[in-house]
Amino acid sequence: MRGEVLHYDEDQGFGFITGADGNRYTFRREDLRRETAMARGTRVEFQPAGGQARDVFSITAQDLASDASANAAPAQAGNTPAARASQAQHFGRSSEPAEPTDLWGYFWRGLTGNYFNFAGRARRKEYWGYCLFWTIALLAILGIGIFADVEMGNLDSAEMPAVTVGLFGVFLLGTFLPGLGMIVRRLHDIGLPGWLCLVMLIPSIGGLIILVFALIPTQARENQWGPVPAGIRV
Repeated sequence: MRGEVLHYDEDQGFGFITGADGNRYTFRREDLRRETAMARGTRVEFQPAGGQARDVFSITAQDLASDASANAAPAQAGNTPAARASQAQHFGRSSEPAEPTDLWGYFWRGLTGNYFNFAGRARRKEYWGYCLFWTIALLAILGIGIFADVEMGNLDSAEMPAVTVGLFGVFLLGTFLPGLGMIVRRLHDIGLPGWLCLVMLIPSIGGLIILVFALIPTQARENQWGPVPAGIRV
């Protein structure tokens, strides 16, 4: 896929690309096919992989011109009634989904494409959408566990409610990394370094500090962690 470099920090070795499909992709220094300058606006070609850009290399104006001439003949051949009918049948369809801007979409992307993503930015809506459905999922897990323990008689004895505790532990472990990544990207979005997530370890007030950070509006400009997230009016 082809795209354009939005931002690249050579010191930290990561950046962002806008793909031809309209989505944003992150990339790191090790994703570059060859070490070269990646200034903003550089035209590149890459392999998309779940929100990440792999095998990135810059393309020149000569490459674009040769591709345009190579595509001229197929374009003329495709201007037949049968070809136009085939194009009309697939009009409006995209090979890859657009970046979500709804609460559920943010939550699902956090558990899939952004499961181990500690780069980039997350707007307030993305953060709170994830928190909302994370809480709903947790309550559902606890409900299932309690129901199972009641049916097994675990709550009528001194034994530990094993099903509830087990499901609760598995859920927390499974969502620890995407939740931590969400906090880091939220900090990036307001212009703060991700390591500040360690304030969560401060007894009593750590969670309150993170809550305050999560309520701060998005920086309405590009910062060192990337461009303004999709859906934000600048």
